[in-house]
Amino acid sequence: MEIYRASWVLPITAAPIRDGWVAVDGDVIAGIGGPQEEPGPIGQEAAGRIDLGDAAIMPALVNAHTHLELSWLRGRVGPAPTFLRWVSGMMRERLQSADGRDDHLVRSAMALALEEMRASGTGLVGDISNSLAHLDVLEASGLEGVVFHEVIKFRAAGADGFVDESRRRIEEAGPRGRWRLALAPHAPYSVAPEVYRALAAARPRLREARMSAHIAESPEEVEFIGRGSGGWPDLLKRLGAWDPEWRAPRCSPIEYLERLGFWDERTLAVHAVQASDEDLAVLAARGVTVVTCPRSNAWVGAGVPPVEAFYRSGARVAVGTDSLTSVADLNLFSELAALRRIAPGVKAADLLRSATLSGAEALGFGDTHGAIAAGRRAALIAVEVPPGTMDVEQYLVSGIEPVKVRSIDEAWFPDREKNSAC
Repeated sequence: MEIYRASWVLPITAAPIRDGWVAVDGDVIAGIGGPQEEPGPIGQEAAGRIDLGDAAIMPALVNAHTHLELSWLRGRVGPAPTFLRWVSGMMRERLQSADGRDDHLVRSAMALALEEMRASGTGLVGDISNSLAHLDVLEASGLEGVVFHEVIKFRAAGADGFVDESRRRIEEAGPRGRWRLALAPHAPYSVAPEVYRALAAARPRLREARMSAHIAESPEEVEFIGRGSGGWPDLLKRLGAWDPEWRAPRCSPIEYLERLGFWDERTLAVHAVQASDEDLAVLAARGVTVVTCPRSNAWVGAGVPPVEAFYRSGARVAVGTDSLTSVADLNLFSELAALRRIAPGVKAADLLRSATLSGAEALGFGDTHGAIAAGRRAALIAVEVPPGTMDVEQYLVSGIEPVKVRSIDEAWFPDREKNSAC
């Protein structure tokens, strides 16, 4: 048993506690309290007491959307004014570079990215994988989460068999340690309507029925689904992926998947930059989680997400970084700072909940992760805060560098040592 004290403790489900403590027994939280609630019997059992001083103890962050397999592309695809221009550049680099076929390089880049995430406070991840070839790298990282096996099939023929084969792959591959496996249809411009329907129908047969989908990310996507025009038909034809039988549904991308019966409380709607209030009402009614990645949206030319509208809608909101092809780093605290700039009207407490408990709930870990309470997993971090900090929530969404973050069970800031009395 260890008892950690700090100038702040953030339970997430309640207001921050000034001069609080958290008791940890192995990998489980044994108790939490403030200066008026001494550990009592818990303290009598404690083997160690650690005073972290000017720090905030909080749940490890949850990166609900990233693509770790693409980490080798870091720095190779620059920002673009439009999404299609960025996609074209990314695909060109991915298909033409021999580095993407160098398994050692891909693995090394993934391992480095995972370490970067951990070092900046992330403990739980929603990762998108095309190949499922590097699950051992994820297992070795010490992190945990969901690997969403991405399915791409724009031609409708054989949709049921395609989904059955995708389901078989994840059932045979997982779960892997603390990583669960699920399915993720890529986007409405790369997945046939029959595939969405087949995926929705397959949920009862899946060990992990959560699904993640890119949706309403760019104006080009809205134009393609709404009118069947724009750049997507030409790009799909150049790739040899076009289905001449496809017809535009002539609605918004979110309404399109609603008609196909895809949305439910186990789905993650990633990006939603172009979502209207009506779209968001659909997602909220279905219990869908909106995953926002604002820095990536700016990089790829998708636009600025309507973050305040996300929260007004009543939908659960989680946070992701997206991949290192479209963001400079995987520090989720930097994502929170971007959200604060975009949506100053959203409470800092709500942003922090999105980056912790809401993300954990979206990934199916809501009972164990994302909040501090007795019986929950001790997946905790501590963030160094300036002495005298009064509004710790505002500070934590201002942008925190990794040097100020530690896992609760790791070596602490150099000038703070374990001691026998608090």
